[in-house]
Amino acid sequence: MAETYTPDETDRKIIDLLMKNARMSVKEIAKKLYLTSPTVSTRIKKLRENGIITGYHTSVDLSYFGYNIKAFVNLEVDPKDKQDFYDFIAGIPNVIECNCVTGDYSMIIEVAFKRTEELDHLINVLQKYGHTKTLIVFSTSVEHRDVPV
Repeated sequence: MAETYTPDETDRKIIDLLMKNARMSVKEIAKKLYLTSPTVSTRIKKLRENGIITGYHTSVDLSYFGYNIKAFVNLEVDPKDKQDFYDFIAGIPNVIECNCVTGDYSMIIEVAFKRTEELDHLINVLQKYGHTKTLIVFSTSVEHRDVPV
């Protein structure tokens, strides 16, 4: 059986720095943590290979591109239809995130659209998979953020 990699305190510090600034150079990280650049590079490589660091991203304010409608769509999907639904939802570019959840609905889908008509169209299409309930966001008091590691 393969051994599971567990990040140590130095790995956690590297991850913390990258979560605050994914563009931080290896050299900067090494300087902040009093390590050599090759040591940091090796650790980052190991964190990626073990699936702990899954990628890097840029946060963008979508409203600058006209995406002023953010919504959460709750969807009730029959278990037998889940794979078909997963294949479908993965192909919708306006879907920010889709999670399988407990409760009255089996999916919660975060979406962004430029126009309410586009949101309405998606909801109509989603109803082939089951009952929906849509919540349109008026404001966001806490943006997506990482939790401390």
